Amino acid sequence: MRQQRANAPRTKPAILTRFTGPGKPVVTYVIIAVCVIVFIAQWITGLGSGPVTSNLLYAGIFGYPSGEVVQTSSGAILASFEPWRMITAAFVHANLLHIALNMYTLWIFGIVLEPMLGRVRYALLFVISAIAGSVGVYLLDSPAQGVVGASGAIFGMMAALLIIQRHIGGPIRQLLVLVGINLVISFLPGFGIAWQAHVGGLVGGAIVGLIYMQTRQRSRRPLQIILIAALVVVLVVVGNWHAIIG
Repeated sequence: MRQQRANAPRTKPAILTRFTGPGKPVVTYVIIAVCVIVFIAQWITGLGSGPVTSNLLYAGIFGYPSGEVVQTSSGAILASFEPWRMITAAFVHANLLHIALNMYTLWIFGIVLEPMLGRVRYALLFVISAIAGSVGVYLLDSPAQGVVGASGAIFGMMAALLIIQRHIGGPIRQLLVLVGINLVISFLPGFGIAWQAHVGGLVGGAIVGLIYMQTRQRSRRPLQIILIAALVVVLVVVGNWHAIIG
């Protein structure tokens, strides 16, 4: 009996097979799970100004040298160099409606893009778009303005899908309209939407999508890696330019 058990083929539990099998959007599941866990931690400690939110949100001031006094429209503030916030802010949300809308949109685009790109390239698209969204805030918003949310990364996913569909000859009209509507909504006053993050994510995602399409042949994969790495370096440098130049 023991020998039979040893020789029997090992199988995954049914629930693992269901959620992690071939073609399943595992990275999308993980991103959503992390966002939900972070939101629960925010809820427990205080959504608006609790320690979880305040330690993970992004503002341009975190791309300045630590200890530097920066003059903003709201007064002088003391800078703190914390570049990792360019990514962590994508997993933080302002309220229940905010996370619900973002996670639903992430799911809609994630189940299309992740099987299409593969898990690693899809994860890179999300992270790079999140960084690009933070760069948009750094360049276009007040250094003191804090932002949270995955919408910058999601806009990057939209842009990448638009570029991919355009290159493979897929339908783009409805997607183009959807991107346009969401972009217009970003600029409406009174909603408190960080349009700067949306624009940054849109540009970053479009560049990633273009790189993927121009280097999709197996022989060009090394070039793809180089270009993606170069894009990350450029975004990180631009988003921390004041800290770099001292």
